[in-house]
Amino acid sequence: MQATATALAQRLDMLNAGLDLIDQGVTVFDADLKLVAWNRTFLNLLGFPAELAYIGAPFEHFIRFNAERGEYGPGDVEAQVAERVASARAFKPHQTERARPDGRILAIHGEPLPHKGFVALYSDITEQRYIENLIHHQNIQLEERVRRRTAQLENANANLLRANRENSRITAALRQSEERLRLITDTIPALIAYFDKDRIYRYTNKGYSAWFGRGYDEMANRPIVEALGDKFYAAVRDYVDRALAGEQVTYEYSMEKEDGSLIFARSTLVPERGPDGDTLGCFVLSFDITEQKRTQAALVQAQKMEAVGQLTGGLAHDFNNMLTVVIGNLAALRERSGHDPEVCEYLDPALHAAERGVDLIKRLLSFSRQQPLEPRPVAVGALIQGMMKLMRRSLPETIAIEHQPPESPLYAMADSHQLESALLNLALNARDAMPEGGRLHIHCQQLQVSGEMAEALLLAPGDYVQIDVTDSGHGMDPATQARVFEPFFTTKRFGSGSGLGLSMVYGFLKQSGGNIRLQSQVGRGSTFSLFLPRTEASEVPSGRLNFSGRAGGRIKPLVLLVEDDVDVRRVVRLQLTGLGYPVLEAENGEEAVVMIENVPDIGLLLSDVVMPGLVDGKALARFAHACRPQMRIALMSGYTDQARTEPADAPHYPLLNKPFNQAELAAVLDKVLQ
Repeated sequence: MQATATALAQRLDMLNAGLDLIDQGVTVFDADLKLVAWNRTFLNLLGFPAELAYIGAPFEHFIRFNAERGEYGPGDVEAQVAERVASARAFKPHQTERARPDGRILAIHGEPLPHKGFVALYSDITEQRYIENLIHHQNIQLEERVRRRTAQLENANANLLRANRENSRITAALRQSEERLRLITDTIPALIAYFDKDRIYRYTNKGYSAWFGRGYDEMANRPIVEALGDKFYAAVRDYVDRALAGEQVTYEYSMEKEDGSLIFARSTLVPERGPDGDTLGCFVLSFDITEQKRTQAALVQAQKMEAVGQLTGGLAHDFNNMLTVVIGNLAALRERSGHDPEVCEYLDPALHAAERGVDLIKRLLSFSRQQPLEPRPVAVGALIQGMMKLMRRSLPETIAIEHQPPESPLYAMADSHQLESALLNLALNARDAMPEGGRLHIHCQQLQVSGEMAEALLLAPGDYVQIDVTDSGHGMDPATQARVFEPFFTTKRFGSGSGLGLSMVYGFLKQSGGNIRLQSQVGRGSTFSLFLPRTEASEVPSGRLNFSGRAGGRIKPLVLLVEDDVDVRRVVRLQLTGLGYPVLEAENGEEAVVMIENVPDIGLLLSDVVMPGLVDGKALARFAHACRPQMRIALMSGYTDQARTEPADAPHYPLLNKPFNQAELAAVLDKVLQ
């Protein structure tokens, strides 16, 4: 449990660290206007002290801090605070710009969340505004230079015989000025263009042409519809119409590139007016906001994953209660039948099906990252062979799957469910890397790591099992390889993946004492090598539920059984009486408190963790320990994560994970009574 809590804290630290790497400020406030998430960029941009930001910090505190230091200008502080808090409680989309006292200009974009609350992005656009002003002044300077040079050229034409050399010099100067201007605009990190009133491009900088996958010569002096294509022009035509009518227009758009990826931009069209007020054309200023959109999508995805985890936990609790009833009754029926072969012919498949149900719940919790790792020796070759049918169904027929088993069985110390999930994740990534088909090869072997190899692979010296997953896909360039294990990084088209798959594989392997290595070349495929600590086959425990066993022969104390589900309570009571324990029953914590206070013969408390009312299992255990220190205590739960919410210094009680059988119950009670 401690390792799981550490892993959860590490993932939270990773998320906070990822948010701190974003060059935009990010805040998330809930429906009560309490702070849920933020990053350092937000504090730096707004000039807030670090101690002002904490989980649960009221939105009002930030507004009051600004009002008291005069951010909103002169006026009544309380009125300024009330106005802005009331506006925030409307939870409406908003996009504003604000000039800070230090001269910086911030763009603030807020969007409401599905269940109230909102997420806000804070962007420093000071440089953007500076660049816009710079371009404007440079255009003015250029026009002035052109006017001066034109006057000189007219004088030279009047004295053509004497001024041929001067004319050439002026022409060269104009060309040099144009080249300098192009150098400046090509260097600016913005997409710049100009089209005239006839909708013909007269100028595009390098970034603008490259954005549409064309060279400068393919854009200049061509109509917009020809340069951009009918589909894209139809999407922006209304904005062009409004700009040519004299209105400055700002809009966002998306565009699919030739490789299938989706990119986003924000554009502003600024009309150019002549002396008579007519529009001569429009300047275009655009910025790539793809990363900003990806960040917003990543935040939404993280919220979805949290919701999935909460839903999975509730399902696990209910299903494990039902499976406790099913397994308990079937096991009791088999015992009472005297293991009659005809009866067992029906009971054994039912018990094994219930066992698979237990395994399914563990897989669900594993998917939602709420199941602690259960490392045990795993026969790697057999596990891969067992997954071949699932992989075959998950991949198209154009991809051939090859598995080369080891010469002798190899056993790795790992959580088998997490290993299956990791291999399936790699297989699906390989599928996406081979859209036209190809070959997927899986090979495992023993590897002894020592010396320089240990340093290169970042592994402790020792014996490992190496699993290679190789595809014949398009491969990855060095820049992609450097970021492939980063959370939220993905090369898939926008919205097709969370970018968490490989980071989860990496985290599982590191938590298991292993590592992962990637080798790839563009056009020559990729190989992911998984390294897990090797172990021996003799250490492999049975993966099946044991339905036999009895408690020891000692004198059995009176057991107080507390369980709100009547069917589960009946099954556990029968298991306890079958083990020779006298049993008292209570259906909730309040009833159990009364019994503990009034029945001094109770020697052992066995309680469910989650129960209705004010007293749950953990509160009941604390009460029993305080009231009757000599009483032995054990808890049972249908959801493993419920045992992880206690403080580190809280008393630790043995926990039975539902569903359990009589032998497992007997073992825990023996341990408690010892």
